[in-house]
Amino acid sequence: MKGALITILSESGGVVSGQQLSDRLGISRVSVWKHIQQLQELGYRIDAGPKGYHLKERPDIPYPWEIPAWEERIHYYPKVASTMDAARDLARKGCPHLTVVVADRQTKGRGRLTRTWQSAGGGLYFTMVTRPALAPMEVARVNFAVSFELAQTFSAVCDVDARVKWPNDILVEGRKLVGILSEMEGEADRINHLNIGVGINVNNDPRRREPNAISLKEVTGKKVSRKEILVEFLTRFQGRLDNGLDSGVIAEWKTITETLGRRVRVETVRDMYEGTAVDVYGNGALVLELEDGSRKRVIYGDCFHQ
Repeated sequence: MKGALITILSESGGVVSGQQLSDRLGISRVSVWKHIQQLQELGYRIDAGPKGYHLKERPDIPYPWEIPAWEERIHYYPKVASTMDAARDLARKGCPHLTVVVADRQTKGRGRLTRTWQSAGGGLYFTMVTRPALAPMEVARVNFAVSFELAQTFSAVCDVDARVKWPNDILVEGRKLVGILSEMEGEADRINHLNIGVGINVNNDPRRREPNAISLKEVTGKKVSRKEILVEFLTRFQGRLDNGLDSGVIAEWKTITETLGRRVRVETVRDMYEGTAVDVYGNGALVLELEDGSRKRVIYGDCFHQ
């Protein structure tokens, strides 16, 4: 009902009487007014007068009804401990493929290797539940597809040249714009679900706590629509999955990476390696050329550009 009401007010571009809304929605004028009040409380600027209602401004909040093509799959929270935790609960209960949990704030947002992800207001924080038709050994393709399509999204929406960093970061001007975290549950030969968590610095300022971070607002010099970023990315990513995820996605990822060809330090849970990043294999492993000329494949770890 909220979505239908907003659509009518938006398409009119002017004042719509309570009676017109009542007739079109099939509800009483009292119910119309109650919905208007709820929308006002949710951040919509709707002027109410003797002649009816006028929508003056919509908030940049990804409410499900604001994204009609995804309305049934989006779960929005003003604040949540972690979108990853909420998505895991939904996945275990059998939610559909490409269910999305999105929040304005996280109180216990997580990054890779048990780090905390700062989740200040103005950023975009979401987790997708995916159920890809891939073998567990092929699952890295999903992560690479996410980072590639996000970079393409920033280019399309706000003309920002984003680059990818192995394994899961997106950089602008060498500074971190996006962090990506994935969690998988499954069996030896099949994936039950793969959840991809994404944190994007959009209109927040992350520099106080992360000096080497950057936001889209800082890059563009203006406020950027979080809704537009989310819709563009989800559309691109769904299209990618619908066409099948073959190893070509890693080849595409390589065309916009800042990692290959430079000296890096990679830290794993137990070890640390330094060398030149020379390739990424089809399983997502980073290939390092070490000082002695030998090569080392690293499946998982934190990568630091030098």
